[in-house]
Amino acid sequence: MDVADPVAVVSHLTPATWEKANRRLVRKALAEFAHERLFTPRPIGDGRWMVRSDDGTVEYRFTATVMSLDHWHIGEVARHRSSGEPLPLDALEFVTEMRGSLGLSDEILPVYLEEITSTLASLAYKLSRPSPGAAELAKAGFQQIEAAMTEGHPCFVANSGRIGYGIGDHHRYAPEAAEPVRLIWLAAHRDHTTFTCSRDIDYDRLMREELGEEVLARFADTLAGLGLDMADYLLVPVHPWQWWNRISVTFAAEVADRRLVCLGPGDDEHLAQQSVRTFFNASAPSKHYVKTALSVLNMGFMRGLSAAYMEGTPAINDWLADLIASDEVLRATRLRIIRERAAVGYRNRRFEAATDRYSPYRKMLAALWRESPVAGLEPGRRLATMASLLHTDHEGRSFAAALIEQSGLAPEVWLRRYLDAYLVPLLHSFYAYDLAFMPHGENVILVLDGGVVERVIFKDIAEEIVVMDSGVELPPEVRRIRAEVPEEHRLLSIFTDVFDCFLRFLNAVLATRGVLDEDAFWRTVAECAADYQRSVPHLAERFRRYDLFAETFALSCLNRLQLRNNRQMVDLADPSAALQMVGELVNPIARFAPSVLPR
Repeated sequence: MDVADPVAVVSHLTPATWEKANRRLVRKALAEFAHERLFTPRPIGDGRWMVRSDDGTVEYRFTATVMSLDHWHIGEVARHRSSGEPLPLDALEFVTEMRGSLGLSDEILPVYLEEITSTLASLAYKLSRPSPGAAELAKAGFQQIEAAMTEGHPCFVANSGRIGYGIGDHHRYAPEAAEPVRLIWLAAHRDHTTFTCSRDIDYDRLMREELGEEVLARFADTLAGLGLDMADYLLVPVHPWQWWNRISVTFAAEVADRRLVCLGPGDDEHLAQQSVRTFFNASAPSKHYVKTALSVLNMGFMRGLSAAYMEGTPAINDWLADLIASDEVLRATRLRIIRERAAVGYRNRRFEAATDRYSPYRKMLAALWRESPVAGLEPGRRLATMASLLHTDHEGRSFAAALIEQSGLAPEVWLRRYLDAYLVPLLHSFYAYDLAFMPHGENVILVLDGGVVERVIFKDIAEEIVVMDSGVELPPEVRRIRAEVPEEHRLLSIFTDVFDCFLRFLNAVLATRGVLDEDAFWRTVAECAADYQRSVPHLAERFRRYDLFAETFALSCLNRLQLRNNRQMVDLADPSAALQMVGELVNPIARFAPSVLPR
């Protein structure tokens, strides 16, 4: 793709792909907004439902099956005026027609429409590209699977906003483009820059391993040519977009005063991951991932990195790795985290003096190095993002179903293997330590033996784990992860983040394709949870206090967060304060509760 060709860069934006993208996104919007009870579809007979626009002049009629956890599996959708005149499906018009029901303010609406447009454009791009079928993808490599993902976060409707990217940037840097990227390196003066690392590495060793002596010598020569000494600086990897669009402009004073010096690109080629700002080293897969600051608005947050937050990142990762290594149950699941081993952050004192801790100006220049899962992979094993379990190919065939077929196991057995690897560590972390992860598909890597999930790897640790009990002893450098979460909200870390935001969708994928019916799916989840509880009878009081088999649990709504504030959905230091609760959901494992559990 010639990104300088103004015609070629929009070749994916055709009437046919745009119509397909709109049809898919309107279907998702109807499903997720109905799930969050922003509107209530009305049954009109024969498995058909109807939703009217706020002013009553437009109707959406569709087939749907309402599944466990109020999951709306929606089929064909038709839009027409109340007079009967047919209308094309248009996700932008849908949002505008329903803006009152969605609670969109005059300030939020245009930004949300821009996010919807960008999501449509990203989807049209994916639909226009050749893509391996589910069976082929189930045998593919780690990064081929990563680039083939089409859906994004399963709950959020506007999940590929990336506001700030131009069309050329999409072709260069979007994960679905799978284009190699060479990171830009800056020398940042030590007086303004903080580097922290795990106890098993240091700055010099990290730079030698990541860059090599030849590149380091080249960078030192560049600085020497300006009369500067490499010893006075720390090296910071930067997303190319961030250099061209933010640092070189917004931090121009820092560049002019030689507090920041651009050294040019490194030699290694990287691939953008689903999280957009994190890169996998394609030249040397055993080297670290690099997570960079990116001042692009995506799915409710500006995707910068706080220099202040980065300081504690390696210590938090070391603490969690030690906890996992010392716990018998977690060791038995073979859970692993890929540690964020080092972090660097530049503090622009002019902007820090003028802003609060939420400001995107404080999050423009920082980076971290995360272990690669490739380095610890056993022979014959493969890696896949857990998001792939919800993936369907262009023909609607399921990646998860293809793995089950490849495994040769009965679907219930395959599911139980997966749950033992994924769900048990989450349950034990919560019940034993009041520790919660953010275990959505993009944050979990599956280790596959053939088509079977053998174990899982958690990532994105320091920014997204939380300890919810103020009585838990934490080292001073780790205390940032403690948050006061009301008692009644704590188990939502399982009910919402795992049941509602992931297993709900996996159940629908398998049930609607005839792989595993809903009863068998949720019975297997219940059996996994019950067996775990029986294995740790010393936690019986905790199981009574936080009842995983309760009849109902609160419906916590993610889209409502974004619709209310699509620039800062949640304060990570107080995650429960922003929760949007609307009624309750029936717990799908309650009816499979065992008669005997630890007392």
